[in-house]
Amino acid sequence: MLLVIRREIRGGGAMSEVTRRFFDELERHGHERVLRKTTGTLRFDLEHNDEIDHWLVEIRGGAVRVSQQNSDADAVIRSDNAFFERMVRGEAKPLPAWLRNDITSEGKFRFVVLLERLFAPPPGSRHPRLLARQGGGRR
Repeated sequence: MLLVIRREIRGGGAMSEVTRRFFDELERHGHERVLRKTTGTLRFDLEHNDEIDHWLVEIRGGAVRVSQQNSDADAVIRSDNAFFERMVRGEAKPLPAWLRNDITSEGKFRFVVLLERLFAPPPGSRHPRLLARQGGGRR
C-alpha cells in the first residue's frame, strides 16, 4: 500500500479534532510535573485515509513543545488515527496496545512506557488517593 506523507498545519485538512485537541492541550500545559525528569523527543505517525500525520513532541525537563514535523526522534509511535483517539479518550492504554501490536514503535522503549502519563485515565476511574479520602477503599 502506498502512503502519502502529508504535513498539515493546525486548523486545516482531514485531521481529527480529537487528535488536534489532544496535542494542543499537551502543549498548552507547557510544563508537566510528571515529566520533569524526562528529556527527549517522541514522534507520532498517525495514519488515516492512506495518509500520515506527524506530531513531534519535545520534552525537556518537563517542558513540552508540540509541532507537526517529520523529524528524527528518540522514539516513533505509529498507529491509525482511530485507535489513537481511543487512547486519547482513555478507552485504550498505550502499553497493552503496544503488546497487542495496536500501536508500534521504534527507538527508545522508555518512551512507550512514558505514554501512560500522557493519556487520559479510563472513563470512570478515580485516583487511588481520592478514592481513599472518600472512603471508597474500605469494606
